[in-house]
Amino acid sequence: MRYAVFALILVGAAMLAGCSQGILDPQGPIAFAERLLLINSTAIMLVVVIPVIVATLAFAWWYRSSNTRATRSLDESYEERVEFVVWSIPALTVILLGGVIWIGSHQLDPRAPIPAKSDPLRVDVVALDWKWLFIYPDQGIAAVNQLVIPAGTPVEFRLTSATVMNSFFVPQLGSQIYTMGGMTTHLNLLADKPGEYSGFSANYSGDGFSEMRFVVKSVPAGDFNAWLEQARGTGSALDDPGYAELAKPSKAVPPTTYRSVDPKLFERIIDQTVAGPAKAVRQAGG
Repeated sequence: MRYAVFALILVGAAMLAGCSQGILDPQGPIAFAERLLLINSTAIMLVVVIPVIVATLAFAWWYRSSNTRATRSLDESYEERVEFVVWSIPALTVILLGGVIWIGSHQLDPRAPIPAKSDPLRVDVVALDWKWLFIYPDQGIAAVNQLVIPAGTPVEFRLTSATVMNSFFVPQLGSQIYTMGGMTTHLNLLADKPGEYSGFSANYSGDGFSEMRFVVKSVPAGDFNAWLEQARGTGSALDDPGYAELAKPSKAVPPTTYRSVDPKLFERIIDQTVAGPAKAVRQAGG
């Protein structure tokens, strides 16, 4: 018995530790709304699940072979009333659950802007093998496997993939979204306060998938401007040869910044992906 209790304590601690940096530990309005939707949906389903479990145990106990008092009525009208109750409650639950999810899903449209006092920050995201490229078109810099954003500022993402389909996910900020070659998806997120949040690929994409991770650093506005100046003063330029080298498959790539980048690189990557690898190589080689 003592070992069983100890095992339960360990399992509970592991579950709580896993939630500390996941979807149950939101750090932005989108993630908060998603957690609320998850909790509400679970509570609605438990309205059916808990009574069914209790009724199953009660029926099994009452109609056990040793209970001579248990009898079964042959009144068909009684059975019809029971069937009406048995089917109406789940039906109403499904209708309620569907309505809650429908409304919540539309309110959490990834393209919907997030109201805030400050103007949004634009970031273009490119999924590569096996790393993430973040382009700041208005600031003229880029970073690999590192996303720095100002706290309290909405971030407007445009996302694509230069290779196979992938998935962009920061659990504590919310809204997983797919990236696809030759296509653009949109996502709006916001971090309420400074902190570091883990991001990763949520769609299997090959050998380096497990190491396709990045860090989201939410910093005060002053620190964000200082990071921009530091990035502009260090690193190399992300020109055509630099991007051609970056696009080669590689694993466990450390965070890197580029002091300058072509503001139309995102569009060119999409065009190259649509055109095919042969044309992309010719364009990258000049």
